[in-house]
Amino acid sequence: MIHRTIIVMKNKSVKVSPSQTHKPVNSSPFSAFSNKGFRALLITYTLAMMADSVEHVISYWMMYQKFHSPELGGFAVLSHWLPFLIFSVPVGVLGERFDPRRLIQIGMVLFAAASVGWGYCFLVDGLQMWQAMALLVLHGCAGVFWHTSTQILLHDVVTQEELPGAVRLLATARYLGILVGPGVGGVILLGLGPTFGIFLNATFYIPTFLWLVNAPYGPAFRATARSFKIPVRGFSDIIHTFREVASLPVIFSMVILAGAASFFVGNSYQAQMPAFAEDLGHGDPGLLYSLLLAADAAGALLAGLILNNKGIMRPRPQAALILALMWCIVLTSFAITHHYIIALILLFIAGFLELSFSSMAQSLVQLNAPQEHRGRVIGLFNMFSLGMRAGAGVTVGLVGGMIGIHLSLGLAGVVLATVILALLYIFKFKDQSN
Repeated sequence: MIHRTIIVMKNKSVKVSPSQTHKPVNSSPFSAFSNKGFRALLITYTLAMMADSVEHVISYWMMYQKFHSPELGGFAVLSHWLPFLIFSVPVGVLGERFDPRRLIQIGMVLFAAASVGWGYCFLVDGLQMWQAMALLVLHGCAGVFWHTSTQILLHDVVTQEELPGAVRLLATARYLGILVGPGVGGVILLGLGPTFGIFLNATFYIPTFLWLVNAPYGPAFRATARSFKIPVRGFSDIIHTFREVASLPVIFSMVILAGAASFFVGNSYQAQMPAFAEDLGHGDPGLLYSLLLAADAAGALLAGLILNNKGIMRPRPQAALILALMWCIVLTSFAITHHYIIALILLFIAGFLELSFSSMAQSLVQLNAPQEHRGRVIGLFNMFSLGMRAGAGVTVGLVGGMIGIHLSLGLAGVVLATVILALLYIFKFKDQSN
């Protein structure tokens, strides 16, 4: 059981250094937004997330039209997230030893290269299966450098007091990018076509790259140097970090929750959305298809605005588990419905719940991660929360090719709900024993 001591100081304004290890005091949920550096990080992160989403809209649509392969849709999920499973902890170690700004810039270059690669294949009208698979893998590698390093850099940009709000706002920005992406992607797809549209998308990564050139954050700008040395053990860092996290109940429970949610469901239904849309009677690349893509992102955005504005739902492991269980129920209902309006409503609710439990889990991990191993712990959490989404390419995508995507998504939701119920029972038992 973790005990927190809150010290209240009257008539004093104390700025807490991000390198300090004590728990944050209560603050306004939007306090981080008053930080100029965080605003720049938030805006550029949202733009890059939008570009990521636009690329998915265009590339997934072109792959589906050319190959009509649920298996390729499953590979899209697998290849997008498998690099997170393999490289998240090593990138976390790199973020501890080197400048996370440069790692993010590497991610932006790889993202832009993937968009240009898609554009070339569309331009010569010669997209082949192996080319699509290679570009999907490149896009996934870019994401590892970007996501993990951004969460490490966040601790340099904001104070410890601002961190909880910053984590939630960054999660909200992710869904804002996902929300705007389908709309922008649909407009680009209809207005410019896939070829020129995907070339334009490559330019959306430039602002993030340019801001990070001279952004005054990272190791060179820290007030005090680290007093500890960070050994590099290669991939054995994963095992070492997992063993360390296993002794931290709050972090360990959130890592398992994030990993299970990602492995069984993740965002696999987004890759299969063209097929879901077709079954719902709206398989054309128009407004109704874009609404399906944007529905759960819109629900997540609303969740972020409500939770940040009201400051409700204090991060707790049990609350995150219950919200995740509700998410399973809603997605399972989406899988079995054949009514467009009902599907749209269910996706909206699913987005609200996903943002709520995922940002809560991430907040708990970042707030409780030991300073001396913060990069590794964040990397491990990303390995589970993002890398394990590769499994959803199998549980929903590849299995969906054999038994149908509706049944595969429904079964995945049921299995995940069973895992969450087991975790809830374990936490209830621990609470009672204490």
